[in-house]
Amino acid sequence: MATAGAPAAGEGALDADFAGYLQYARAQQRLSPRTLALYGDGLARLQALLADAGIAPRTLGLTQARRLAARLHREGLAPKSIALLLSIWRSAYRWLGRQGCVALNPFDGLRAPKAPKPLPKALGVDDAVQLAAYAEPAPEHPALEARDRAIVELLYGAGLRSAELLGLDAQASGTAAGWVDLQAGEAHVLGKGGKRRSTPLGQAAAQALQAWLQWRPQLAAPGEPALFVGARGGRLAGSTLRAMLGQRAIAAGSPAHVHPHMLRHSFASHLLQSSGDLRAVQELLGHAHITTTQVYTQLDLQHLARIYDAAHPRAKK
Repeated sequence: MATAGAPAAGEGALDADFAGYLQYARAQQRLSPRTLALYGDGLARLQALLADAGIAPRTLGLTQARRLAARLHREGLAPKSIALLLSIWRSAYRWLGRQGCVALNPFDGLRAPKAPKPLPKALGVDDAVQLAAYAEPAPEHPALEARDRAIVELLYGAGLRSAELLGLDAQASGTAAGWVDLQAGEAHVLGKGGKRRSTPLGQAAAQALQAWLQWRPQLAAPGEPALFVGARGGRLAGSTLRAMLGQRAIAAGSPAHVHPHMLRHSFASHLLQSSGDLRAVQELLGHAHITTTQVYTQLDLQHLARIYDAAHPRAKK
């Protein structure tokens, strides 16, 4: 069954069927040496698991394959590592099926457990307030400074997505994706899925926007509807927004690399810490499902855990 040629990594210790697949992968799929080594290790691991369970490779069934995957999970293997092994094993048994060695592929449809989503990164309350309150001393371009302060206030004070902020127009109209009503103290935005929502503006955000609107005519090109414009007068680009915020955060002494969505995460986390009202936070963020908002409860618990570790006498290690 095996093709001629030097054995690949791990081939000498493998069952003949698995060694045959590894030679096929090397000759026909032209895998890199590193990938071949990973395949060899993966097949060796499967062979050891089968031997431990007293199962011959050609007799492996669906239920037994599921038990093998469950065992990997119980042993603490990461979901990505389990997914890699299952992919290797699935490919090997697909090849064995084409050779007429097995009637079915026991790993077809078998998926690794989902990896937990990483928690969103948020600034601490003091760091976020420090960034929002930062003012460039003796700015070379006062108009840009006023614009940037208003942007930070809207991102943190209203929890806007960067696309929602960049889509704001200076005036409400039938074609505007979003606008700010300073008299009512509200921002009207077009969120994900084309859903419109309104979010209140705090006093600091409203004052920063009023200051920017006084400077905006000096930057905006004639007829430009965008609320926030770049140095050339057109609607501000996302790349310019990210670069500006990163530089401003450094100047303000922020302890982490700050991007626009981090301020949205900070808005949600700090609001939840203060109010505990998950439904209200969901509405303000424009989340269609409460499960999306619930991730911030984990951030809140982390915050409480840090307070406990720092303050409780029985928390000392």
